[in-house]
Amino acid sequence: MGAILQDFEQYWMIYLSIPIVAALIGYVTKVLAIKMMFFPLEFKGFKPYFGWQGVVPKHAAKMAGIACDTLTQQLLSPREVVDRLDAERLVAEVDRPLRQTIEEIVEEVATTYQPGLWEATPASVRRAMVSRVQADAPRMLSEILDEIKSDVDNVFDLKTMVVTSLVRDKELLNRIFLEAGDKEFQFIRRSGAAFGFIIGLVQMVAWVVFKEPILMPLFGLFTGWFTDWLALKMIFRPLEPRRYFGFEWQGLFLKRRKEVAAAYADLISKEIVTPRNVIEAVLRGPLSDKVLALVTRKVDEELNRRTSIAKPLVVFAVGGRRYQDLKQRIAEMLMTKLPDTMSYVENYAADAMDIRNTLTTRMQELEPEEFEELLRPAFRQEEWLLIATGALLGFAVGEVQVIALELLTT
Repeated sequence: MGAILQDFEQYWMIYLSIPIVAALIGYVTKVLAIKMMFFPLEFKGFKPYFGWQGVVPKHAAKMAGIACDTLTQQLLSPREVVDRLDAERLVAEVDRPLRQTIEEIVEEVATTYQPGLWEATPASVRRAMVSRVQADAPRMLSEILDEIKSDVDNVFDLKTMVVTSLVRDKELLNRIFLEAGDKEFQFIRRSGAAFGFIIGLVQMVAWVVFKEPILMPLFGLFTGWFTDWLALKMIFRPLEPRRYFGFEWQGLFLKRRKEVAAAYADLISKEIVTPRNVIEAVLRGPLSDKVLALVTRKVDEELNRRTSIAKPLVVFAVGGRRYQDLKQRIAEMLMTKLPDTMSYVENYAADAMDIRNTLTTRMQELEPEEFEELLRPAFRQEEWLLIATGALLGFAVGEVQVIALELLTT
């Protein structure tokens, strides 16, 4: 015992470095683990085995699907998003750009299908014809919007919209997890240092007493593995507050429910379920062919109403096939121009849909197990690999410690 104390007195500064290095191992392995979860966005290295891509970006489709399942199945429905929009108010908001769009369509259709007749028509008559179509356009657009609302599930795929956005923009996908779990990731880093220091104190005593070289890498391995494992447990467990040794503890992520809900809802409402994205999804998304069919039908009804008795003459003038082409062309031009036209309703639509407040309220009502799924998938996917990496790094640093200690104490 005396020899051990004498040895410690002689090399105490060196030995005290052991828990400091252990704390550093705990911290660095956590920082590395978090980085490996999210970066790089694309594979770096030599495929297929020598390199790395962040766990979340690598599994972007799966991660986006999981995040979207919670969003669309438990928090928000397509009908709820669209039902809050008033068709008449939408039409009123786009009155000026809609008139410009109609004028462009009339001009293009007329010059394409009856160029000589249109150019020979006096300017005042052309303006009057454009004005008549412009006057009817709001009613037709309102009818189209009402039909879209009544059949929203067949023309608007919210899940596909969300998943497509997140897979296309991996940085945005990362932000969902990073911003929702910002405090948790901070805790992981800090706890790695704190737990590592505590384990390092035990490691120091073991080294001073036994001087066994294998102890250092084993303790390093244990520090890297245990601190990862314990940090994850403390983030997500227990789901409800419990007392341990006189102290109350609840998984950090669950404890921060209100704060997380606000951050998550803010990001979703500003970056993903936005009026612009909803409009794009309806008019240019995978179900847009059904909207095109609806618009084509409305154009046909409008042309029939406009031409009525004179329809045979119109068909004769342009030709039967070209008349069908004309209807299709008008519908396609409307579908092409409407997204830009409807962009003028974004401020109204954002207020009407009220996505942020809706999500915040619904998220706070989720069961603990459901709320956990907002962040847990980022850790669950290849979690073992991240922990193993931390353990191996700790083992390697432990080996370096052995060499350094033997050089400094001999």
